[in-house]
Amino acid sequence: MKARRLGPLLIAAGAIVLWLSSRATWVVAASEDDKAGSAANDIIGSAWSLEIMALTLVLVTGAVAGMALRRVGRRVVGIVCALAAAASAWTPVSLLTAGADAERAQKILQGASANENAVDSAQISDWATVVSTEVHSLGPILALIGAAAALFGAVMLARNPGEDKAKVSSKYETPAARQAKLEEDLETSSDSGRVMWDALDSDIDPTDMDKK
Repeated sequence: MKARRLGPLLIAAGAIVLWLSSRATWVVAASEDDKAGSAANDIIGSAWSLEIMALTLVLVTGAVAGMALRRVGRRVVGIVCALAAAASAWTPVSLLTAGADAERAQKILQGASANENAVDSAQISDWATVVSTEVHSLGPILALIGAAAALFGAVMLARNPGEDKAKVSSKYETPAARQAKLEEDLETSSDSGRVMWDALDSDIDPTDMDKK
């Protein structure tokens, strides 16, 4: 498969994996509440990494554009998608290497409680306290796999954007080919006004063709 097609397909596949990872649990935060007691709260990827959904959308758009645009456009799309893929890997790498910060987890959980539009998000009250956090590696690892696939496809597209398909148009015909076509049209449709004007425009005398 050509790089101009394989690249966008890999970008799209990476975006799908990133989206799946954003629905998985990345962090489990243990909280203490004087009224509700202890609780284990799951924080999904899209809550822990707010940028992951925006970057996933960039990759999906880039995958479509990588199929539709011309050569220069495909190269630019490849560069943009490579940057987006690299950026999407930053938070998962930080989480796997440095662990989950309890203070950040508390802000996310309390923020979800204050946000009426928050869905599929664990929540704690304003007086609850996060006492410990645990990273669930599957979600961040999935995100890294998706980012790697998208990055590989983006680099492939940027380096090998392919060639543009030749347009079939009289504008790009050679003079000899255009003249041969006009001569054929004059023989078959000599009374056509369009053919007569095309012939005159190409410095062909229609009366000469009638004499042949």
